[in-house]
Amino acid sequence: NGGVVGMLEVIESDFARLESDTKASEASAQEEYDTFMTDSKVDKESKTKDIEHKTAKKQDESQALTVKNEDLEGTQKELDAALAYFDKLKPSCVDAGVSYEDRVARRKEEIESLQEALRILNGEDLA
Repeated sequence: NGGVVGMLEVIESDFARLESDTKASEASAQEEYDTFMTDSKVDKESKTKDIEHKTAKKQDESQALTVKNEDLEGTQKELDAALAYFDKLKPSCVDAGVSYEDRVARRKEEIESLQEALRILNGEDLA
């Protein structure tokens, strides 16, 4: 008789201890879960805002890139036109077959002949 009641009392105390441990464990797990969910929610909001900012920044930079590429294309066309014009003018501006001394001598002769023509026009004597 005492053995069965004693055994039931031991089972009851074990059950009460197990129930108390389980409730404490559940409360701790619930608290950890709530903390995790709160942290996750804050983290998700932060990352969502970060995505929005980065998306807007990417869009702005993409537009800036498009504008700069258009500017580059226009400037490249201007450069190509200027280089073509330069190539067209180069032969008339630079005569590679004549040395500097020859050009100086030719200019000197040209200046002398123009001065002689001026004297003739002014009626000065050629002697």
